[in-house]
Amino acid sequence: MSSALATTEEDTGTKAENSSGKRKLILIIVPVVLLAVIGAGLWFSGIIPHLAKNAANNRVSAISESPTLVEVPDIVTNLDNGSHRAVFVRLKARIEVAHVADQVLISNEMPRILDAFQTYLRSMRPEELRGGEGTYRLREALMNRIDVIAAPVQVLDVLFIEMLIQ
Repeated sequence: MSSALATTEEDTGTKAENSSGKRKLILIIVPVVLLAVIGAGLWFSGIIPHLAKNAANNRVSAISESPTLVEVPDIVTNLDNGSHRAVFVRLKARIEVAHVADQVLISNEMPRILDAFQTYLRSMRPEELRGGEGTYRLREALMNRIDVIAAPVQVLDVLFIEMLIQ
């Protein structure tokens, strides 16, 4: 009798192992099959190809929309020296805008931009323009003035081609 009891205990242990192995297999296979069915449904309904096409179009438009430079006419103006001797600055610059369409808007506002540049430069002292910090402050101040003048345009940078203080 003890041998009959031992075989029934072994059978129950084997059945328990078989049922837990089947459960693990089911828990792995069911989600994989479910994901495959959902993916196939999205593909055949046209949602995935549509999303892939939009992503490709966005990448192409982002590549074609590179920043553009707008030439600023040469500026020659005097600085605030505080003495009778005049100190002049000559500035050649370009304005970097985010979109090609903004180039026309900046060109239309160029007289106002030039006026703002000259007004700001006339209020500066020659010492304020010296060194990297002076150039950086000038760039930031000019960018702020352009942003105010041409409000919807996204100005990325003001590039100095030449700056001569005499």
